[in-house]
Amino acid sequence: MNSPGEVLDLISRGDAGTRAELARITGLARSTIAQRVEALIAHGLVEECETGASTGGRPPRVLRLNTDRNCVAGVDLGATHCRVALMDIGGALLADREDPLLITEGPEPVMRHIEERIRELLAEADRPLETVKAVGIGVPGPVEFATGRPVNPPIMPGWHEYPVPAHFAGRYDFDVLVDNDVNTLALGELRHGRTAAENLLFVKVGTGIGCGIIAGGRLHRGAQGAAGDIGHIRVPGAGDAPCRCGNTGCLEAVAGGGALAARLTEAGVPAADGRAVAALAAAGEPLAVRLVREAGRGIGDVLAGLVNFFNPEAIVVGGALAAVHEPLLAGVREVIYRRSLPLATNRLTVAPSGAGEKGGALGAGRLAIDHVLAPEQIDRALAGRAAGPAGAAR
Repeated sequence: MNSPGEVLDLISRGDAGTRAELARITGLARSTIAQRVEALIAHGLVEECETGASTGGRPPRVLRLNTDRNCVAGVDLGATHCRVALMDIGGALLADREDPLLITEGPEPVMRHIEERIRELLAEADRPLETVKAVGIGVPGPVEFATGRPVNPPIMPGWHEYPVPAHFAGRYDFDVLVDNDVNTLALGELRHGRTAAENLLFVKVGTGIGCGIIAGGRLHRGAQGAAGDIGHIRVPGAGDAPCRCGNTGCLEAVAGGGALAARLTEAGVPAADGRAVAALAAAGEPLAVRLVREAGRGIGDVLAGLVNFFNPEAIVVGGALAAVHEPLLAGVREVIYRRSLPLATNRLTVAPSGAGEKGGALGAGRLAIDHVLAPEQIDRALAGRAAGPAGAAR
């Protein structure tokens, strides 16, 4: 079919940079290509510049994304922080900022904070509000992706079924997408990390433990958005350690940052949370180092089954405890390579995150970019433009 959205997809992925290349790849008539391209230019999504190399005569006109008129915001919400990244639709970071912010303040104060930060970053990057086409938000809890509503998030009181996109609707002309933060971290790693893998597990080890799944280069959420919740898989030999989900022996209850902090405190080494555990381990505190390595073994116990089942190319570990990745990953690798099938581990890489502290916000921005540039989204937008004011309502 090669609709305008599919033509834009070829341009955005770098598969075609001129009208002639589009015609060659798609097999469409030059007149049809011209119609598609002109519609994308009129919609402000593509620009055409005379920067191509000449082979004699007039230089070819090169097609590229119009990054000046289109940008997105990516928001990474944690239990105690908020990072907002402003990006153009080509994926370049324009500006970002992280602030301390308690998720327990509730949705309305947090949403207002996000709005303020987006406006400030737009001013810093000299971009008008109208250039924002979508906002992606990662939150530290389960999310029904289709509606953008958190569902019984354990560390987010007051957020259950809160309609995050509806907070922005009617006041802003951009779409809002909400996902579990471990999914946005996985996207950030896929697009901005050091691991070139299309089949990847991103494991976040913080207060809780979650897993983002990249399968065939695409994020896998499952039927309701609950895929990857490995923190509540029972660990063999974990006993009756109570978990906040109501069960016992869950991975989070024995290897999460909160559980390790509690064990350290009981042993006379005060630790408030997973970050404190990581700091103690980094300073060489013997019990902290031992507990972090034991946590790695517990995580490896669960991941060994996933390696056999999913056969990923890479396992990337991030989160608060990954700050001391040497003992943590040593424990993970020890169990995975002992208990997984040789064929599944033959080329498996287990590594710390390469996207860094900005990975969650960059991944949320990528979530927004993928939405804006989705062929079906582009086709709907152009059809609405052609229909006039009545069809252009969002």
